[in-house]
Amino acid sequence: MSVQRISFKEINRLAIPAIFAGIVEPIISLTDTAVAGRLPENADVALGAIGLVGSFLSAMIWVFLQTSNALTALVAQGYGAGKTEKLKTLVSQVFYFNLFVSSILSITFFFLAEWIMQLYGADKDLLQTAVTYFQIRVWGFPLTLLTFTIFGIFRGLQNTAWAMKISIVGGVINAVLDIILVFVFHFDVEGIAWASLIAQMTMFILALGFLYQKTPFRLQKFFPIHPQFKQTLMMSLDLFLRTLSLNIALFLAFRTATLLGGAEANQYVGAHAILIQIWLFSAFFLDGFSHAGAALSGRLLGSNQIKSLNLLVKDLIKVMFSLGILVSVLFLIFYRFFGELLTQSESVLLVFYSAFWIVALMQPINSIAFLFDGIYKGLGETKVLRNVFLSALIFGFIPFLYFFQYLDLGIRGIWFAFVIWMLIRGGGLIFHFYKKYYKPIS
Repeated sequence: MSVQRISFKEINRLAIPAIFAGIVEPIISLTDTAVAGRLPENADVALGAIGLVGSFLSAMIWVFLQTSNALTALVAQGYGAGKTEKLKTLVSQVFYFNLFVSSILSITFFFLAEWIMQLYGADKDLLQTAVTYFQIRVWGFPLTLLTFTIFGIFRGLQNTAWAMKISIVGGVINAVLDIILVFVFHFDVEGIAWASLIAQMTMFILALGFLYQKTPFRLQKFFPIHPQFKQTLMMSLDLFLRTLSLNIALFLAFRTATLLGGAEANQYVGAHAILIQIWLFSAFFLDGFSHAGAALSGRLLGSNQIKSLNLLVKDLIKVMFSLGILVSVLFLIFYRFFGELLTQSESVLLVFYSAFWIVALMQPINSIAFLFDGIYKGLGETKVLRNVFLSALIFGFIPFLYFFQYLDLGIRGIWFAFVIWMLIRGGGLIFHFYKKYYKPIS
């Protein structure tokens, strides 16, 4: 019996729109960062504040987005088995669950804004600016979470083009409003926050429109409780713990950067904020093929085509590793351009350039780790993802972060710890895939 190979045309049909959809969110953050870096006064403080708030809100979105990732796997497997009609109530239940949780959290975060930013090590002007920015941006948390939940449904249905179109509109609106509100109306950090919030609101409205016009799913049917709702929550809990470990790493990195400079902390946290934004941009760019892998692997598992799954993974490894090398080369070629694009502060740039080469060289490692992360989401192997991420945090990132600080490596030590973290993440998933799923193609 011949083994069906997923064509590169099919892979690219999902991956390329997913790349455009994925990079819009970090482009929004990079746009905010670039605008903040050009404020006429206190640009270093604004950069640090936006970096801290962006890190926290991204962390919360990633943590609570896991119901969407679990839903993507189930919809993709249902699509492969021809049973999407049976998932209608499940989609509604996941949507309203995310709406309830995110609304409660936004209200809570609004009142705890100062305490949360103090946890990151912010004080004085940095704390005041971060709280101002945070208390506007926090209301976009439910909008983004629900938008990404709908995007997860689209991926499960093997379509990433709808999310791409919506994301591009959101990115353009954010960029235009950033310029108008900051440089025309001089709203400074508040203007940057409002631009992002309006863009998030627009994307949510468009996502709802596509859901109703293009898919069989509606949001009015909630009962009876779907038999897979509990499974979705259990998968989400595994992914919650996986993503919580990721965000503990990001939190510890930001806190370490904030505490590095003492009285000159702003230049370190500002530089680290830019490094994180660029790292996230490359992550979302590479995640396009990861999303394609999640959708296709879920479909192949649903139709029990394991050998085709092996061929898919081999092809995606070649593509992702090549992309990782390409991103590394581009980062190294445009080394100074990226820094000067995002800030004009000489003190921030000095710290940024001392560590950017690490971010550039780790991209091939990242590409493989992100690929297997997506594959395992599609397979529904959430317990494995949870265990690998926790191991990478406990035995990799945390001990090496503090060991490198003991060696007085400063911001470079933070990024060396990230390299080890990514090696364990990718290596652990590759080992498990080889043991459980690998079948030689005869």
